[in-house]
Amino acid sequence: MFTGIIEEIGTIDTSAPAEGGGARLAIRGPLAVSDATPGCSIAVNGTCLTVVDLPGDDSFVVDLMPETLRRTSLGRLSQGSQVNLERAMRADARLDGHQVQGHVDGLATLLERTDADGWVELEFGVPDALGPLIAEKGAVALDGVSLTVTHVGPASLGVALIPETLRMTTLGGLEVGDVVNIEVDPVARYVERQLQAAGLVGSVADGVAAGALQEAGVQA
Repeated sequence: MFTGIIEEIGTIDTSAPAEGGGARLAIRGPLAVSDATPGCSIAVNGTCLTVVDLPGDDSFVVDLMPETLRRTSLGRLSQGSQVNLERAMRADARLDGHQVQGHVDGLATLLERTDADGWVELEFGVPDALGPLIAEKGAVALDGVSLTVTHVGPASLGVALIPETLRMTTLGGLEVGDVVNIEVDPVARYVERQLQAAGLVGSVADGVAAGALQEAGVQA
């Protein structure tokens, strides 16, 4: 479990294919490895990954399975790429962001960027299936960064980045057309699943099952 409060910006040292269609990354992050052990979890651009090796040079090694490469942007990383890093949260620590599982739901594409005096507004296009799970003033994780949603559209969302976020994360370097990992609030996933089980909605991609709602006495 993570909070979406990025601890440091790491750098990809190496990226190499692995057996079975996966990949192996070596990532430099002095703070991330300061108390790391093999088997611990570190979020890399919002993706929960298991440390498999600690070479001893301020870097850690992780393996990416094919599903991770399909679902996230990590397969696009190369030597020198910068990434947001966060160690797993402690049970006795403050939860300053929101509950982030590190289970990426998909990719969001930057549609528009507006630079103001010291802060930045970003507009992202999101997969149609995720639109209903995002709420204005709710929380979303973009490349692992906990952000408040400023507004939503049918398949888009807006966020605003304060100077501290620009300084501590990679989001300030995004350009129109870039993609980021997106994780919706986990609570939204469970609510949707319960509604599916009750027959009140279909899959997210199908949207609301109006007939079932009407039978339940709910106006669609």
